Amino acid sequence: PPDPSSGERERERTRASSNREPRRRRRREREATPQQRAKMAPKGANKQKKKTKTFVLDCARPVDDKIMEIGSFEKFLKDRVKVNGKAGVLGDSVTITKDKSRIVVTTEVEMSKRYLKYLTKKYLKKHNVRDWLRVVASNKDRSVYELRYFNIADNEAEEEEE
Repeated sequence: PPDPSSGERERERTRASSNREPRRRRRREREATPQQRAKMAPKGANKQKKKTKTFVLDCARPVDDKIMEIGSFEKFLKDRVKVNGKAGVLGDSVTITKDKSRIVVTTEVEMSKRYLKYLTKKYLKKHNVRDWLRVVASNKDRSVYELRYFNIADNEAEEEEE
């Protein structure tokens, strides 16, 4: 003899499955076709504006004291700056120029100011002047890095007091 409780279970299963069916149908109806998605995309989304960024490395103090040569630093940057993962291949997107005691880096591709600081520190270390010079963002203009001397005189005065 069939169990009355099994009949009830089966009815519940069919009721539950019938409740699920409309949900599935609703989901399918909500999904957009590729043609509909293309219409929904904002116009001009594929076009990107070229933003040019200009960074300045001010080397006035060490160049005036003849600790550093601006020409060799410019060559170092041209050889080491990476564009799209390749070092030394600047193309038209990055220009590096020297102007008396400053180096101006103009870029159309995404480049961080921090990357230039890293390369500058690498150059200073290579030429054994990293112990005397530091790279500091200018107080006046934030797109400018300055090479400054460490305050060695202040440190010596503090050591004498101790």
